[in-house]
Amino acid sequence: MTKLSNTRKRTTGTLFLILFILLSCAAGISFFLFFEGEHPVVTLASPQTYLGSDTVISFSAQDSKSGLRDLRLTVSQGDIQSELYSETFPRNGLIGVIGSPEKQDKVDFLPLKSGFKDGPALITVNASDYSLRGFLKGNRTTVTQEVIIDTTPPKIKLLHSERYINPGGSGIVIYSVDDSETKSGLQINGDFHPGYLVGDGRDDTYIAFFGVRYDAATIDTSLVFATDPAGNTSKLPFSVIFKSSNFKHDDITVDDGFLENKIPEFEQHYPQMREQGPLVQKYLYTNNEVRDLNNKKISELCSTSKPERLWKGRFLRPSGSTRAGYADHRTYYHDSNPIDKQVHLGIDIASTRHADVKAAERGIVVFADYLGIYGNMVILDHGQGVFSLYSHLSQINVSAGESLDQSVVLGLTGTSGMAGGDHLHFSVLVNGIFVTPKEWWDQHWIDVTIDEPLTESRFN
Repeated sequence: MTKLSNTRKRTTGTLFLILFILLSCAAGISFFLFFEGEHPVVTLASPQTYLGSDTVISFSAQDSKSGLRDLRLTVSQGDIQSELYSETFPRNGLIGVIGSPEKQDKVDFLPLKSGFKDGPALITVNASDYSLRGFLKGNRTTVTQEVIIDTTPPKIKLLHSERYINPGGSGIVIYSVDDSETKSGLQINGDFHPGYLVGDGRDDTYIAFFGVRYDAATIDTSLVFATDPAGNTSKLPFSVIFKSSNFKHDDITVDDGFLENKIPEFEQHYPQMREQGPLVQKYLYTNNEVRDLNNKKISELCSTSKPERLWKGRFLRPSGSTRAGYADHRTYYHDSNPIDKQVHLGIDIASTRHADVKAAERGIVVFADYLGIYGNMVILDHGQGVFSLYSHLSQINVSAGESLDQSVVLGLTGTSGMAGGDHLHFSVLVNGIFVTPKEWWDQHWIDVTIDEPLTESRFN
């Protein structure tokens, strides 16, 4: 009897222990499922420092455990508070991620319309999840960002603008801005030309060099703009008188001997040409698709420039006779049939075979390599958006990153690329736009167009 009683007691104790363990496990699982402690992750993507007159605030929240329960975004300044965003997410189940796992959104903020004034303000984002922690209110995350409301656009003062311009011509605009943190420049037709500090000690005065494309029919947009860090933008139109130009037209014969000599060179660098069929088709591929690729590369190379002006006076004209001019319109013939048309965006100069090619002005080498129809090519950055280009070289003597003084020999003339004879193809570009080099070779043009207006602008 005693043994049976002890056995029953042990069995009962074991059952209670098992039940306790099961209840404890169930409680642990329930706590793990319903009382998870991971807080939502909240991110304010923008703005960083300023809120302008019309600002977009981007934000996101994530919760990979129980999911988001609610999300709110407010902007406050003193006693003024504006709720720009509020959302409650529905429950999608009983366990696991029962709220939204993530939310990304953006809201417009018009501070003046909401009664805010320029000055410090605070962005606050609150998010909670579906955990039962916090007295069933869930885990909560609050992110704040101190910002400055700035709804006042920068003030632009025009000090000098180009009076006359031709297709392929270059010019400048000089202006001042009352906010040193602005991004500013020019819009000429569809092209952007950045402004740079003039470099004479004035910290509010900028110069923007611009070029007009050879095929421009008119100037339909010409304005200075400045955008501050808050996104407020000011625009100030200026007028320029557009004078059309007549460019030379040339006929060029492409014979089989030229094709047999040149096409293998291009096939080494552009193996896809081998699928183009006869030599004439390969030539057309080179003169069109490859040319476009090359010009896009050049535009990319000339899209970023040193902020300081590196040159002083006129650009050095290469020695030799002119063989082809800027913006010459060419028609190409094969077996007396017209097969293609292109525009020559530089000046061809020839003297003697393998003649020295000298830097036109002080600059930094941004490219020194082979590039398709241009062959072996060097590009110099002269600062503030002005570049010079030297192509068809037989030899390159410099490397990218080198600083060169005017007249330093950077290579030798040759026939690389789309060249039928030994010569130098010389180009000038302003912010990636090919312009006529003749202006840059002329000291009088430099004086009247650039240096004198810079001096006079000090007194405006």
